[in-house]
Amino acid sequence: MDFFKNIITGQLIDVIEWTDDSRNTMVSKYDMNGKEIMMGAQLTVRESQAAVFVNEGQLADVFTPGRYELSTQNMPVMTALKAWKYGFNSPFKSDVYFVNTRQFMDCKWGTANPVMMRDAEFGMIRIRAFGSYAFRVTDPVLFMKEVFGTSALFTVEGVEGQIKSIVVSSLSDAIAQSKIPALDLAANYTELGQYALQTINPRLEPMGLALSAFVVENISLPEEVEKAMDRRTSMGVLGDLNRYTQYQAAEAMRDAANNPSGGGMAGMGVGMGAAAAMGQMFTQSMNSANQPAQPAQPAGQSCPGCGQPVPAGSKFCPHCGHKQPDAQAARFCTGCGSRLEAGARFCPNCGEKQ
Repeated sequence: MDFFKNIITGQLIDVIEWTDDSRNTMVSKYDMNGKEIMMGAQLTVRESQAAVFVNEGQLADVFTPGRYELSTQNMPVMTALKAWKYGFNSPFKSDVYFVNTRQFMDCKWGTANPVMMRDAEFGMIRIRAFGSYAFRVTDPVLFMKEVFGTSALFTVEGVEGQIKSIVVSSLSDAIAQSKIPALDLAANYTELGQYALQTINPRLEPMGLALSAFVVENISLPEEVEKAMDRRTSMGVLGDLNRYTQYQAAEAMRDAANNPSGGGMAGMGVGMGAAAAMGQMFTQSMNSANQPAQPAQPAGQSCPGCGQPVPAGSKFCPHCGHKQPDAQAARFCTGCGSRLEAGARFCPNCGEKQ
């Protein structure tokens, strides 16, 4: 009698538990090995786990971390599906899946192709970025319905591709919502990661997943934008023209040093001379612009010695020092400056009335 009892007992499962010995398993199907589950069996669900009973492909009861003795009282969905009467104690068949709800960390993401974004200063630019993220299963039932399927084992690699696609497609939206200028992205990686979480998680929620961390490790701008930034930094030296001249001379010396041919020294001299001349030209232009305009001299007569215009009332020419004739002895046209004959009322040269 004990022999037959042992055979029957050997065909029943009285302890159900799962020990995760990997770092990337998300869902594992409990191996029934052709046996049935004994009513009253002990179910152990560890922290960061959830146990899901599936009856003929239909999701039934879900158990959170804890220790349970299976009965009709704590299996209401299974009881309804099986049409068990109250107090049912016979063995039954069911598939049991353990879902790992812990964080899966240090998952890498990156932009295979440049991502377009709109910047207030540079307009439309392309950026490349990479970093890491962590995610977890927040709704085991929803995850099994939408993602898992019917396989016996499901790993992180099964969802990484989908998550990466959502991350990259949402990155430009996250940058746009953050309104962080391209020049300030490097100093705001933490803030950008927070905006990315707010943008990406709503798209993962229908799959029963959520990002718990999102880290931006690097964002690189196109080469032409980086060159424009370098030129802007270099132009900052123009605030001091002497420093600009020194900067140009240093650039010429560097280029000459990189030229191993004999003409390097000559090229360096030409470059330094051009830099110095340019600096002097800028200095002169700035000085000319800063000088106040000279007031216009009042119209007067022409000097009989050198022919240069002489202000009215001058006794000596400011150009050659020649003594000017007395205004009573000699008169000059107020219009063209020509010498007038004594008593002339009109200029014989321009007709101006005197």
